[in-house]
Amino acid sequence: MVQEKSLTGKWDEVWPDWETTADIPVPQSLMDQVIGQDHAVEWVRRAARQRRSVLLVGEPGTGKSMLARAMADTMMPSEKRDVLVSANPREYNQPLVRIVPAGEGRKEVDRWRMKVRNRLKAVRFLMVMLVMTTMTVSLFYAWTRQEWWLLAIGPVLAYSLIHLSRRRRWREELMLMPRLLIDRSEETGVPFVDATGLHAGGLLGDVRHDPYQSGGLETPPHALVEPGAIHRADGGILFIDEISTLDMETQQRLLTAFQEKELAITGRHAGSSGSMIHTRPVPCDFLLVMAGNPPDLDRLHPALRSRIRGYGYEIHMNNSMPDTPANRFRLARFIAQEVRKDGRIPHFTKGAVDAVIEQARVWAGQPSALTTRFRDLGGLIRAAGDLAKEAGADLVMPSHVERAAVWIRPLYHQQGSLVPMCYGKQDAERKQPSIPSR
Repeated sequence: MVQEKSLTGKWDEVWPDWETTADIPVPQSLMDQVIGQDHAVEWVRRAARQRRSVLLVGEPGTGKSMLARAMADTMMPSEKRDVLVSANPREYNQPLVRIVPAGEGRKEVDRWRMKVRNRLKAVRFLMVMLVMTTMTVSLFYAWTRQEWWLLAIGPVLAYSLIHLSRRRRWREELMLMPRLLIDRSEETGVPFVDATGLHAGGLLGDVRHDPYQSGGLETPPHALVEPGAIHRADGGILFIDEISTLDMETQQRLLTAFQEKELAITGRHAGSSGSMIHTRPVPCDFLLVMAGNPPDLDRLHPALRSRIRGYGYEIHMNNSMPDTPANRFRLARFIAQEVRKDGRIPHFTKGAVDAVIEQARVWAGQPSALTTRFRDLGGLIRAAGDLAKEAGADLVMPSHVERAAVWIRPLYHQQGSLVPMCYGKQDAERKQPSIPSR
């Protein structure tokens, strides 16, 4: 392993045993693939070990989502459990909730299905026997009395009685048959649920509307219940990016679920029939990982942020990293990761990697630094790879990177000048060109 004190001189002299990014090994662990956020990686690892919640704050493209997913891969799985919801014989609109070990829920539902199937077979056999009997009787009376219209009475009467009996039996079985709300039987790792952009029903659970509410066509209340992201994240991580998109009421309900580790499911729409249904509490013991930009903190519920700070960590993501030989090689490794992840572009030569690193210096917007906006760097890598692919080149060359750097400039740069885009204070102070008045 190369020590930091030996990282002097040119970066390609520290790791000389590669010619293209195809020769650079890529770590299998997602946490080890995070670049330029050493302090964030350290604290996220600690949060995963101690099961703490995390608030990640930083500019777009700095690796917040990647860190959240890496945290789920690092955590040790807890005891998994299934959630069953069934009819409540005492309170029709308050379905019962039952917790069983993982795998037992599916077995119980399968037993109910087998039971219903066997009863339906018995009903079908009874119907066949009754139809045959009534046909024989009606045929006998029609033959002996020479009134052939009697042949139609028997089958119609038998079919009507059996149909009503079958419908009643099916309705009773459907009312009693439990529904598997959360199924953990096939999960192996820690649940990771990305709830970014979900509305209140998708996040907290909801009850579907039933247009048929009478006449024997209505659906049992427990069959209308739908779990939310907080319930599917039980025992794992609930990740919410762009926290500014959550309204205060939803954040308040999320805080309640986060504190109590359980939340009942009810209809979220006042005009829906599901608004009358309210289940017993459903478990939602999750770790909350939220991410957003610095201005989004003003839109975060104070009590929710206080809860995270009291039982977790607030982590700021770096916008840049020092321009050291080690970090330059990490950028080369990032290029290798992106090429393998994309699967449609060729690998980069050393010269092309140098060109990407030079752009990372420019985009950092400060001396002796490299940008950590890896989403933008990924766009540059893919654009350069596309140009090389169109040219029929086996490898990406520096000229492809230079051309790609021009084409991926922001719109206001494309409209005004050919100055390469940069990020940081200079870019924030740059004004868009004014539109000439007519």
